[in-house]
Amino acid sequence: MDITDVILRQHDEQRRMFAMLEEWPRDDHEGLAAVWKRLEILLEVHAEAEEKYFYPELLRLGTGGADAESVDEEVEDAVKDHNEIRQAVRKVGRCRTGSDAWWRAVVDANVHNSDHMGEEERQDLADFRQQATLELRHEIAVQFVRHEALRWSDGITPKDKDPKAYVSGAKSSKASATAKKAAREAKKAATTGRARAARSKKSSAEAAEE
Repeated sequence: MDITDVILRQHDEQRRMFAMLEEWPRDDHEGLAAVWKRLEILLEVHAEAEEKYFYPELLRLGTGGADAESVDEEVEDAVKDHNEIRQAVRKVGRCRTGSDAWWRAVVDANVHNSDHMGEEERQDLADFRQQATLELRHEIAVQFVRHEALRWSDGITPKDKDPKAYVSGAKSSKASATAKKAAREAKKAATTGRARAARSKKSSAEAAEE
């Protein structure tokens, strides 16, 4: 298993379930409520598992993927997105299933979630693939899926988190032996890459002088 693949598959499942709601018979309020409940649980269990297992390791190894300013900004933004998704989900819960207000709230949740997934796939997942060993990606995937499996049946009470406080706390959390090994390998690769670039620059300068 690979944590980046696990997260991608769950993103696809979330997209399919929002699409399912859009195609569901509008007058079947019981069915709509049931499908939404399943999606609500999936969204929060997924978010909590990311915050518990994926983001701490990303903060230890990441450098900031794609258009992210830094790994800290990358994760702060992801946690902020989770809070916005949670707020949208709460709004759905305050509306009568199938009402116009309910549908507007569902669309709002879909918009927030879609924006988050796109950014996470472009930044966080790409960053982690470039830095983490396959061994670490497997270890996190096992922890991630195990945690979710234990929480599926009852769901989780959503709890917003302060993005900056989360990043500060996660960076100081204890790393596993696999994570420490991955950090050493990432550091070694970065040092080797800088040395190779320096040699190449020096060779180019010397060639230009000849």
